[in-house]
Amino acid sequence: MSTFEKRAREDKRAEKARIKEQRRNEKRSMAPAAPEVISAAEVIGNVRSIEEVLREISGGGSQVSRSAPAIPSKLFVGSLSDSTTSASLRAHFEAHCTVAEAVVITDRGTGQTRNFGFVTAADRKDAPGVISALHHSELDGNRIVVNIATENR
Repeated sequence: MSTFEKRAREDKRAEKARIKEQRRNEKRSMAPAAPEVISAAEVIGNVRSIEEVLREISGGGSQVSRSAPAIPSKLFVGSLSDSTTSASLRAHFEAHCTVAEAVVITDRGTGQTRNFGFVTAADRKDAPGVISALHHSELDGNRIVVNIATENR
């Protein structure tokens, strides 16, 4: 490569660097642009709310109820007597909530009760009321303990 070609290449690089520096200086001297303020309607458009759509589908009723299915809550029941069965446990709790499941835990080997069980309330919103009403209540001669069941780790 000749000296002439090297100089031409160096001049070209220098020119590019000068142009880049000139653009950088022009950007620095420009005043910052003011942010454009737009409304949500301009961004989204004319979008109806879920309530409006549901009201239209249901025939124009005034109030639309939006409810999710109930989430069950598992309660631990301790200090059960030896004579307590799953049926009697269910009967004791059904006066205070809808019971999805009631189980008294038994020993695998002997079949004897382990003196605790679990009750699944159909709706978790009922759990605090059930606990306050039945904690330390009497069932089959024993004062039972009722708490929210926690995972055994």
